[in-house]
Amino acid sequence: MKSLYKIVAVVGLSFMATSCFDKSKPNYQFFPNMYEAVPYETYSEHDVFKNGVEGQIPAEGSIKRGFVPYEIPNTTEGYALAKETLKSPLDSISVNPEKGKELFNIYCAICHGDKGDGKGNLVKREKFLGVPSYKDREITEGSIYHVITYGLNSMGSHANQLTQEERWQVTDYVLKLKSEL
Repeated sequence: MKSLYKIVAVVGLSFMATSCFDKSKPNYQFFPNMYEAVPYETYSEHDVFKNGVEGQIPAEGSIKRGFVPYEIPNTTEGYALAKETLKSPLDSISVNPEKGKELFNIYCAICHGDKGDGKGNLVKREKFLGVPSYKDREITEGSIYHVITYGLNSMGSHANQLTQEERWQVTDYVLKLKSEL
């Protein structure tokens, strides 16, 4: 008998708890801005910030987290400086020859050839002429990185396509190709 009273009491309490809810008048909301935020369009001007977008602009001189600026200028003197002084920051554990080969085949082999001999598909089809073989050039890891970053002669910059670490991976692979020629 006691269990019957308990069952009736539980059913009665649950009925009372659910019968008080009215869908046309929902419960009170504390801190309604947390539930119903004011929508803003990304990168749009609005009066939250002074002068429109000013609060969204990065501070002058700020650098993206994890980015290391390349300080050597894009000049002949800068190329010579990079050739003499610039060394790879990658240690033997960070160097990944497979990744370097993959990136080289994607970005460089079309002109420089798979072996670095200057006989890529675009050279064979005479779209670009005078692409040098790595064997004929005095190159260092600094000069390779500098040329990948800024470009040289008809070669354009690859700084937008490759991160700094990827450029060093390609540099390591180019030196490997040079040693094999």
